[in-house]
Amino acid sequence: MKLWSKGFEINKEIERFTVGRDREMDLYLAKYDVLGSMAHITMLNSIGLISDDELPQLLRELRAIYDVCERGEFVIEDDIEDVHSQVELMLTRALGDMGKKIHSGRSRNDQVLVDLKLFTRAALRSIVEETKSLFDELLAKSEEYKDVLMPGYTHLQIAMPSSFGLWFGAYAESLADDMLFLQAAYRMTNRNPLGSAAGYGSSFPLNRQMTTDLLGFDTMDYNVVYAQMGRGKMERNVAMAMASVAGTVAKMAFDACMFNSQNFSFVKLPKECTTGSSIMPHKKNPDVFELIRAKCNKLQGLPQQITLIMNNLPCGYFRDLQIIKEVFLPAFEDMKDCLSMAAYIINRMEVRTDILDNPMYDAIFSVEEVNRLAADGMPFRDAYRKVGLDIEAGNFTPDKDIHHTHEGSIGNLCNDRIQSLMESILKEFNFERVDDAEKKLLAV
Repeated sequence: MKLWSKGFEINKEIERFTVGRDREMDLYLAKYDVLGSMAHITMLNSIGLISDDELPQLLRELRAIYDVCERGEFVIEDDIEDVHSQVELMLTRALGDMGKKIHSGRSRNDQVLVDLKLFTRAALRSIVEETKSLFDELLAKSEEYKDVLMPGYTHLQIAMPSSFGLWFGAYAESLADDMLFLQAAYRMTNRNPLGSAAGYGSSFPLNRQMTTDLLGFDTMDYNVVYAQMGRGKMERNVAMAMASVAGTVAKMAFDACMFNSQNFSFVKLPKECTTGSSIMPHKKNPDVFELIRAKCNKLQGLPQQITLIMNNLPCGYFRDLQIIKEVFLPAFEDMKDCLSMAAYIINRMEVRTDILDNPMYDAIFSVEEVNRLAADGMPFRDAYRKVGLDIEAGNFTPDKDIHHTHEGSIGNLCNDRIQSLMESILKEFNFERVDDAEKKLLAV
């Protein structure tokens, strides 16, 4: 069944090519299509296009379809083109011609737009929650190991003393910054395109503010042409936010793989989180972190994929946009998996506490000695030269008693401020507004 059918059969190969993976991708959107329809018909009732007798019947059936989606039992039947057609068919089977009324005042264009916005809004929330979980694990580890020193590197050469408090805390603060990108993406997503129809509005006296409120959107996409232009742009912006998170996690995964290797042996991964070799019985490979790194690097390419699909399109709808769903919708599961796996292993990671006892790291305390001499009155450049010559002559004896006190340093991690930063960002999402709206819409 095709909503646009005009009484002739389309070539089967053309149909196969144009439908592509759309029916598969539409399963991600099914329950959100139902939510959008519930808000839309409630609004249609308010302007007299659906009667007071019809509305409760339609809402009851849509709630039943929503429950089917929640149980994971929703299917798009053979010969049914998309999720919109399937929902309308189910309503028509249950209620007859009444079910055909729900499309008044909208197009599949704004219907899929609102589905994508509702799906993305929920998916972003899950990414926010997983990001916060990893943040919590990192900050807890930072506090636990705040006094354990480790070498810091530049150019992969030993440089200055660092600490596991700094290392874990650095990635926590990076996630706090990434959360700002997620917040911006969420706010751009949480705007209502419903009522823009095919991108040029409708002659029906639609109440777009009503559907905005019913669906818990912050505002609407006001200009109907822009609402349609927003398809692709929203996905690209969200992908950029996820890429920021993925960049942090990929870098952390690289560090973890390197620090776990025998050449470093700074950390030990839980053995149940490693894999073995078919011929080398000693191997405990950090495959999980390697796959996290690869998946996160793949996610960092997602904004470019979306940009290249939609970059040279003028305003208005084009079928090119369908392909974005294939790379965009599944990406959230990869991001969630990476975040949850990283949090799981970070929680169980063991840290070596005696790393700097090895004399190969003595030189990293050279800056401490230069600073001590400068504090005692020697010009900094003279102190630098003296310590450098001592190291070259093999006469340098490190003082490993570290006293860093400024904000963000070994002795003053500012973890409480990093925690406050994250909490202040999280409050701005205002997920409660969405929860309240959806509960009201689904209330029996």
